[in-house]
Amino acid sequence: MSSPHEVRAFAPGTVANLGPGFDLLGLAVEGTGDTVVARRVDGDGVRIATITGDGGRLPRESDRNTAAIAAAEVLRRTGVRAGVELEVHKGMPIGSGLGSSAASAAAAAFATNALLGSPLRRAELVPGCIEAEAAVAGRHADNVAPAILGGLVLVRSLEPLSLLRLPVPAELGVVVVTPRFEVSTRAAREALPADVPMGAMVRNGARLATLVSACYSGDVALLAECLFDEVVTPARAALTPGSDDVMDAALGAGALGASMSGSGPSIFALVHHPARGPAVRDAMIAAFGRAGLEATGLVSRADAPGARLL
Repeated sequence: MSSPHEVRAFAPGTVANLGPGFDLLGLAVEGTGDTVVARRVDGDGVRIATITGDGGRLPRESDRNTAAIAAAEVLRRTGVRAGVELEVHKGMPIGSGLGSSAASAAAAAFATNALLGSPLRRAELVPGCIEAEAAVAGRHADNVAPAILGGLVLVRSLEPLSLLRLPVPAELGVVVVTPRFEVSTRAAREALPADVPMGAMVRNGARLATLVSACYSGDVALLAECLFDEVVTPARAALTPGSDDVMDAALGAGALGASMSGSGPSIFALVHHPARGPAVRDAMIAAFGRAGLEATGLVSRADAPGARLL
């Protein structure tokens, strides 16, 4: 069967860290993401034809754009010499803490692989997306892995790459609220503490272990006890006005727990069921409003799909 001439793929936004899982946990969400169109053209290599939704901010050079780098990695890893042209359609704000660059990379890798007849398995697309992320946001997989695989993913290691798809408790929902405010990945990284007290490290380790246990047992009450993070979240929350009040508002409206999404400024909350999400979302948006920030929100099931063809 011949390969298609043009393919359109979508990859979702993601919530990284999930409290104590800094650089280790990532969760795909519904309602936001990027779309990439890949088509065959004459010549070799990857080029960007158009980018929409970015306000002209993203680089068009192929060696500086995550979508193009990820597509080129698919060509390299399959050993295929081909010309690929990309259209990138941004569906989320840049610097939102929802894995914007990862979504572009994941959608481009998925589309390019399909354009070649899908020689790589889904998991085999992740390493190339990590390379794409490394060019702009550091070498980590907690956004690209769930953007490709969907669901909740634990990154056991990068070298060698080892990913574990965690079970998600039935009917668990996630709320994500994004203020009209930008936190750069660099600023968020620079805000991290240089030293972590031993006690804090132990407590966060215990929370992470408890979170994994709660996922396997489906115990949402236990899950509610382990989303707190005393190391990364306080440092990053200080970068976004009203963050602490927003997390408190989520809990007051019935959320299981709340924390920063990735590097921020978005904040996520987990709820027993997506039906409880709108009340939590509205309370979080109102809290941002009291801090002088407009915000939007989404409600998603926690076990959301990853990259897919459109």
